[in-house]
Amino acid sequence: MQFITFLGFTLLVALISYIQSRKIKESTSDGYFLGGRSLTGVVIAGSLLLTNLSTEQIVGLNGAAFKDGILVMAWETLAAIAMVITAIFLLPRYLKGGITTVPQFLERRYDKTTKTITSGLFLSGYAIVLLPIVLYSGALAISNMFDVPELLNVSKPTALWITVWSIGIVGSIYAIFGGLKAVAVSDTINAVGLLIGGMLIPVFGLIAIGDGSVFDGISTLMQDNPEKFKSLGGPQSSIPWETIFTGMMLVQLFYWGTNQAIIQRALGAKNLKEGQKGLLLASFIKILGPLIVVLPGIIAYHMFGGQLENPDEAYPLLVERVLPKAWLGFFAAVLFGAILSSFNSALNSSVTLFGIDIYKTYIKPTASERRTVRAGKTFGIGLAIMSMCIAPLIANAPDGLFGYLQEVNGCYSIPILTIIVVGYLTKYVPALAAKIAILSGVILYSISQFILQPYIGSQDYPHYLHVMAILFVVNILIMLLIGRFKPRFEAYSQVYTEQVDIKPWKQVNLFGILICVTVLFIYAYFA
Repeated sequence: MQFITFLGFTLLVALISYIQSRKIKESTSDGYFLGGRSLTGVVIAGSLLLTNLSTEQIVGLNGAAFKDGILVMAWETLAAIAMVITAIFLLPRYLKGGITTVPQFLERRYDKTTKTITSGLFLSGYAIVLLPIVLYSGALAISNMFDVPELLNVSKPTALWITVWSIGIVGSIYAIFGGLKAVAVSDTINAVGLLIGGMLIPVFGLIAIGDGSVFDGISTLMQDNPEKFKSLGGPQSSIPWETIFTGMMLVQLFYWGTNQAIIQRALGAKNLKEGQKGLLLASFIKILGPLIVVLPGIIAYHMFGGQLENPDEAYPLLVERVLPKAWLGFFAAVLFGAILSSFNSALNSSVTLFGIDIYKTYIKPTASERRTVRAGKTFGIGLAIMSMCIAPLIANAPDGLFGYLQEVNGCYSIPILTIIVVGYLTKYVPALAAKIAILSGVILYSISQFILQPYIGSQDYPHYLHVMAILFVVNILIMLLIGRFKPRFEAYSQVYTEQVDIKPWKQVNLFGILICVTVLFIYAYFA
């Protein structure tokens, strides 16, 4: 019965996605890569949320909450502020330029080489880190949570390979052959399911703690574990409170404002109003994210105490303990959808980056749009196969996988954010400054975190979020100094391509302020 429920919901999502996306002309770049610039606010919000929310979030953040408590909600709640900034500051400029990829703006602002370097950094991050780890963590969660080895009567390594390839093949079909429209529609449907299924876990957990009452469960949880409900972390915690004002906001701005896998959803908006509505709706729902990715970890801590050696086991064990068996098929389908979303979104963005920024620019500049799309799909198939081969080999992933990923991603996130911010805020900083900032950012961060920190010791070394903030300021100063002594000959001026209407939503500032005030209130309440 559980398998029938799982298969039925998964096939329903696929059918609806196919029907909704079949009218889009995927032989054109806009049609395939941006869903024909037809996405509405609700679709954008759903796709943004599910692209972000996957097993490394659900399992990883709940594992972090099991260890450190509610302070890890910073990864969720502060994202709302970053989305507000993106909606008000970055998205109008992106849509004005009619860009398909973020590196396209960098080519117009700086030069072709800067665009290529940035595209290479994005693709490296997706291929080496994001895609294999999404597949691995997703397959591990599905395999452990629903006992795939026993279900199929195979060994754990074999079950992991089967699950990885199942996720990878289905995700590739969505991303490569369906384009952004199919990805976005499936994300929206799965987002609704994930919100329902994700909320069931803390509800059933609180009922178990409170002997049948959710409110008694909340009271018991807070009274017995007051140390887990402090929003500001100490110096030795995973998120010291000072980092909220330094690297944390920079990571959030990069992720929600410049990361191709995320911002591509907003770039596909039918107009600026819909794009802004989508971002703000997603930001409001993101404030509620801790109920799904933080609270269950604290409930697991209350139920299991110090019995777990690996905090990342907290969420799967909680699901197994509190979720009624009748719900497992539905929850498996929803979790499978969340895993697919992160995988196919990153894969679709990789196809976009390769097709537009590599193939069309260097390999065959005269290629038609149809041939560019075909080349992107071919690259995507190869990348998907490579990721599916690598993922099961990640046998010894470290504890605290979520924080580890954030630290590794700093190699390229801060340099890219730096050149985009300076590119929009200045007119005379030249391409040379962007190239030097990218190289210095990657090299200095790598030396800091992978050479100096192990040598000095993590106890006496600045938190990696502080290091990001320091290097962000250093790189900006480097760019401004180069711009002062070797400026561009002509001031940069962005041209309106008139591909979509860029008249802003009248309520964008009001709702943006309300969202920011809500986040500050939450922090003040739990401080």
